[in-house]
Amino acid sequence: MHSDPTVITKRLTRIREQRLRPAVHSPSIPLSVEVWHVPGEPVPVAEGLAAPYEPTRVGERWGPAWSTSWFRVSAVVPEEWAGRRLEAVLDIGFDTDAPGFSAEGLVLRPDGTPLKALNPRNSYVPVADRAEGGQEIVLYVEAAANPVVMHDSPDLSFARTAAGDRAPWLSDEQAEPGEPLYRLRRMDLAVFESEVFALVQDLDVLGGLLPELPEHSTRRWQILEAVESALDALDLQDVTGSAPAARALLAPALSAPASARAHRISAIGHSHIDSAWLWPLRETVRKVSRTVSNVTHLMDEHPEFRFVMSQAQQLDWLRRERPEVYARAQEKAKGGQFVPTGSLWVEPDTNLTGGESLARQFVYGKRFYLEEFGVETQDMWLPDTFGYNAALPQLMKLAGVRWFLTQKISWNTTNRFPHHTFWWEGIDGTRIFSHFPPVDTYNSDLSGAEVAHSERNFKEKARTHRSLVPFGYGDGGGGPTREMLARAERLADLEGSPRVAIEPPAEFFTRAQAEYPDAPVWSGELYLEFHRGTLTSQLATKQGNRRSEHLLREAELWSATAAVRAGTEYPHDALDRLWKTVLLHQFHDILPGSSISWVHREAEETYVRVLAELADLTERAQRVLAGGGAGTVVFNGAPHGRAGVPAMGAVARAAEPALVTPRAEGDGFVLDNGLVRVVVDGQGLITSARDLAADREALAPGERANLLQLHQDFPNEWDAWDLDVFYRNTVRDLTQADSVTVHEGAVRVVRSFGDSRIEQTLSLREGARRLDVDTLVDWREREKILKAAFPFDLRAAHSTAEIPFGHVERPTHTNTSWDAAKFEICAHRFLHVGEPGWGAALVNDSTYGHDVTRDVRADGGTTTTVRLSLLRAARFPDPEADQGEHRLRYALVIGASVPDAVREGHHLNLPERTVPGTAEVAPLVRVDQEAVVVTAVKLADDRSGDVVVRLHEAHGARARATLTPGFAFGTAGVTDLLERPLDGGDEDACEAVDGELRLTLRPFQILTLRLTRRG
Repeated sequence: MHSDPTVITKRLTRIREQRLRPAVHSPSIPLSVEVWHVPGEPVPVAEGLAAPYEPTRVGERWGPAWSTSWFRVSAVVPEEWAGRRLEAVLDIGFDTDAPGFSAEGLVLRPDGTPLKALNPRNSYVPVADRAEGGQEIVLYVEAAANPVVMHDSPDLSFARTAAGDRAPWLSDEQAEPGEPLYRLRRMDLAVFESEVFALVQDLDVLGGLLPELPEHSTRRWQILEAVESALDALDLQDVTGSAPAARALLAPALSAPASARAHRISAIGHSHIDSAWLWPLRETVRKVSRTVSNVTHLMDEHPEFRFVMSQAQQLDWLRRERPEVYARAQEKAKGGQFVPTGSLWVEPDTNLTGGESLARQFVYGKRFYLEEFGVETQDMWLPDTFGYNAALPQLMKLAGVRWFLTQKISWNTTNRFPHHTFWWEGIDGTRIFSHFPPVDTYNSDLSGAEVAHSERNFKEKARTHRSLVPFGYGDGGGGPTREMLARAERLADLEGSPRVAIEPPAEFFTRAQAEYPDAPVWSGELYLEFHRGTLTSQLATKQGNRRSEHLLREAELWSATAAVRAGTEYPHDALDRLWKTVLLHQFHDILPGSSISWVHREAEETYVRVLAELADLTERAQRVLAGGGAGTVVFNGAPHGRAGVPAMGAVARAAEPALVTPRAEGDGFVLDNGLVRVVVDGQGLITSARDLAADREALAPGERANLLQLHQDFPNEWDAWDLDVFYRNTVRDLTQADSVTVHEGAVRVVRSFGDSRIEQTLSLREGARRLDVDTLVDWREREKILKAAFPFDLRAAHSTAEIPFGHVERPTHTNTSWDAAKFEICAHRFLHVGEPGWGAALVNDSTYGHDVTRDVRADGGTTTTVRLSLLRAARFPDPEADQGEHRLRYALVIGASVPDAVREGHHLNLPERTVPGTAEVAPLVRVDQEAVVVTAVKLADDRSGDVVVRLHEAHGARARATLTPGFAFGTAGVTDLLERPLDGGDEDACEAVDGELRLTLRPFQILTLRLTRRG
């Protein structure tokens, strides 16, 4: 008889799924079920255990959206099951087979200790290895009715109620939760048939390997023959009794060893848990508890299992909220099974997060692992962040990090990244050994398809034969399963497959680097050609972060100055707490604006509290320094002096430079301070911006600047995330003004469109080249993006955008697909364009998305247009995203160099502050070189009283500078980010000479200095 592979594989799939899997738990008896529905938010374990339970049964509905129900299940073990392994099978009504995206549960013993979690792919609970007849079984389940917000794709088919209406809780977590979402499906006590389970795994692995083998290969046909023989040996009316015979027929196929030169996969258990996304922060605490309970349970039964956890914040939640789960993690860490990794407080967005914040992500993350686990992490683990700025290699090195891992760049929609193992070179020249797992997922299940894809896809296979696979259900948590571990065991040495070994990342990276030390180099940012809309979505969240970052700088600076000068107590505890709060909200689905309404509403409320507390800390320190009195002391927290106030110092001064009074001209107004001249027409648009000293017009002929433009913004998928290039195909120029008037020394322009309203105030100060645009928006648009355009008369070869601790240059042309894909780019405080000797810059206080285009005009000149992305109006996952009132500021700097842009960007974001008093405050540290920018002045984290200064070279050139402390110091040395002596070559960058520090910096070099105080 001829064998038909298609018939055999179809037969395998049906028998495995319809006969074998159900037989893994057979026989079974129903459990007695009782329930307590929590009236409100989740409760402590003790309260759940002691609650008043009522009878319920399978088929009953439970769980309105976001609610919690506690179930108590019980049974008496039948005498005939004595000595058997028993498991409870608890299907609480999962609406999807994706773990972490619907109902979830944590199973506890009657004493409150956790057993493991429940999700659609993991619904069993071990009850007894050798049961006793008549034994009473009692378990508790804390069940979370988390709604299914997103199904197979993040399109605009919002979560719906049973009646088909859009679920109200999607945009308002305080809305009535409505009807229960879930229905109990199975609550049984069952015998676990280990031989049937093993047979399922045998067939799963061989069935997964079959389609990956060449059609006519001997190995493929040998496996087909073995599978067919095993299926023939099965008695479908006695699966348990016939399973051993079927397994014996598969054994030769499973014992055939892999080739000595087979690709080697380092598999590591992993569960990427979004600290907030389609669920609020409070639910993430429970997701972490459930996932860690799962993996520590697996570790008990599988000593070879290793699992990484990459966000210190999540472990800190466990430490505080679920200490019994945390203790299990610490226990397993001592044995090397539970592996802290990643080195960061959370997995942050690295496009939007500021430089000093990224430094603190390392500081707080690494310090937590050192203090709680005794582990010095050596890798940066960021599998899901939406692009990676080019300062990160240097920051990693300064944090003692040797290796970097992500896979997100595999999501590129235009270009395929050319490497999987490579050296990543940052803007300063630092190189970090990096790996992109070629499996192209951080949620692998170790299936045959994924394992084979890892080898096929691996771009470095000619030089090395090693890659890494993170396996386990993630995003919403869940982690690895025993099925995945069974696959790993069978794939350890199997002919036709890569060899799979479970091992921690450090072992993989050590071997990979030794095997391929001359890996290729990628220089510059790792730009994700996807999710560009996250540079703009949820403006209020981004503003909260930007303002918190700058106020944290000021709170530390002035508190340190007051502590050194006046002996006040430095607020270590408050600053630590505030830093951790801000760092948490830099998580890569909060700061980018891609979470549900609940998350962003809470974030905005949190930022209000953070900003108020930071303002209070700052003002208290400044009042101590100002000394009281009837005068006014002006504090300048910026790293550059202005208007007679030194950088990071304060002077008594009556007033800041005056505003230039607008002068009527034609149907518009002119602002002229002798340095620059700006003309605003009758529609409130800028028709001229002239550098009077250079006698040069900034704007292209016939063009108007500060032109607000409205585009349709409806991407193909991932609404809050994506900005697709076709948005440019349609545009509406907002040229009509309701009014253009002079108000309080500035030009005020009011525009209405649709249901929205924008009020802009354009102002210019004496002695300034910066035209400020203060914007109030009542935003009521849907699926639109609002841009502000500035068309410059410049042939700019590139734009220069600020990133953390430096800047990057990006071409303004679209010569290659790599250039064209960067149609939306990130800039922090400034974006500059120019020709040799002259340029212009846009600076901002809360905008990150920009685009730059270049066109040649009919007159032969070139127009380079820079646009800021001010607001979006996505409808998923928050249907009300960005709706409401906003205030933001940006400014045009005319005749600006890159150093001018650096300075003005800081000045806009760090406004002067005034307090009553008469004392002048000398800076705690002075730097005599404008290119050397101080980013932090603080007291040392170890509470020794030492002063710590972090600075960097900001212009992209070598720099020599002198730092003069404003206090008597003893020793001064270069440290790493954790304020420990640095051992790596940069210690020679600082030399103490006659009470000063002589600094020598490479382009974009970051330097952290620690100074002991004397006397």
